Amino acid sequence: MSNELDAGHHGPMKLLNTMFSSLQEKFHRDRSDGDSTLPRPTAPAQVVTSAQNQSHLFFEYLVVVSLRKKRGEGTYEPQITYQFPKLANMRRSQKEEEEKSLKAILLFCFPEGVNWAPLTEYASETFSFVLTEVDGSRRNGYCRRLLPSGKGARPPEAYCIISQVACFGLFSKIFDEVEKRRQISMAMIYPFMQSLREAPFPAPGNTVKIKSFIPESGTEVISLTRPLDSWLEHVDFRTLFRCLTDEEVLRVFASTVLERRIIFMADELSTLSQVLHAVAALLYPFTWQHTFISIVPSVLIDVVMAPTPYLLGVQKNKLDDVIDQSDMLIVDLTEGAENTFITCIGDESTILPEKLQEELLQALCCRKDDSTSEELNKVVSEAFLSFFVKTVGHFPSHVKRRSGGQPGVFQIKSFCKASEPKASRQFVKRFIQTQMFDLFIQEVERQPTQEGFFHQKIAEYQQSKKKEKAKRGWVRGLVV
Repeated sequence: MSNELDAGHHGPMKLLNTMFSSLQEKFHRDRSDGDSTLPRPTAPAQVVTSAQNQSHLFFEYLVVVSLRKKRGEGTYEPQITYQFPKLANMRRSQKEEEEKSLKAILLFCFPEGVNWAPLTEYASETFSFVLTEVDGSRRNGYCRRLLPSGKGARPPEAYCIISQVACFGLFSKIFDEVEKRRQISMAMIYPFMQSLREAPFPAPGNTVKIKSFIPESGTEVISLTRPLDSWLEHVDFRTLFRCLTDEEVLRVFASTVLERRIIFMADELSTLSQVLHAVAALLYPFTWQHTFISIVPSVLIDVVMAPTPYLLGVQKNKLDDVIDQSDMLIVDLTEGAENTFITCIGDESTILPEKLQEELLQALCCRKDDSTSEELNKVVSEAFLSFFVKTVGHFPSHVKRRSGGQPGVFQIKSFCKASEPKASRQFVKRFIQTQMFDLFIQEVERQPTQEGFFHQKIAEYQQSKKKEKAKRGWVRGLVV
């Protein structure tokens, strides 16, 4: 999984930590000026409960974040107005650390900042983010923002679920149920979330059923199903291909593969969130190792100045804050945008081998307009997985194994020379210099046996090549 608020290198991490420290100081000054209720966002705290204890749970907690008008000012501040479960049963030290983490989450629920105006209409939207803790563990934040029930103009509020589980579709359905109960009474949320917290998290492809009582409707049974392909359960490629053409997606993919600085811009938080996670998923079986922030809060906009690779999602009204940056790709996801690529390096269309680009485009043409999310995910993921199979799938033959349980050694020179076709070698030489490939190979060197979907596809491809070679030899024999 990708790392939000985790830079991958010390430079960007120091930058983010510095920004958080500055933010703390700013909020501390504001508090001393007379507003004793103003929360002080901090860097995300270390996870209180270990992954072993939480991994079987659907979620850690649910919070409702509301915008409250600051006294004597025209600005708003986000505050947690509901939380389940409560922090009361934690030890004091645990409670203090978790409270810090909750305050940091406020940044992502309302990343625009404090300048809000009451609204009479507001389109509900769902988005997600990832928090990487100081101990390396990761938590996913799922948010749904909407206009609360009531009369007259009012600011929106946000529901936020924190979980170690990455499954966007599943939590979108949970939000539907939470929202339905919120319209009746806040008290109706508790029994549903309690039942959910007690339910076992299903294995890929399995379903768990939650019983929940609603006045005037009786007991309802909610079915929650995990996708069979668990590595795609956090991804929905529909938004990516709605915002960009196939050719534009390939240019973004090419820049991502070479670990460049890329900023995506849109008005909607849901668009930014879904597109960034989709782009990161195109890299499978490799993993983006650098800064990844699907929605950059306004107070952290200076992260665009980081010199190392990143994938950032920035709202369109912040364009002036990023346009002066050079040596990067800025992608405008706005519908009807005059220029999709606001800035670019210029070589994006030539990074990938030409023949493989054509094959990728042909494979993407197989998707249907009315395909489900699962069907689209299958077509897109297999197309890009095939690209990696053909370019670097021969790596197992170039890992020299040693006796005595010692790690293997990757033979980089022989690997590059064996790249076929020769037109792909220039790309391969550039790709093997990336951190994502380096860490992938390090893992291969440590593991004596390789299993998984990628290795299965490699075996299938190599088998098909053998059959094709044998067939060509048979045909030549007939001709002779």
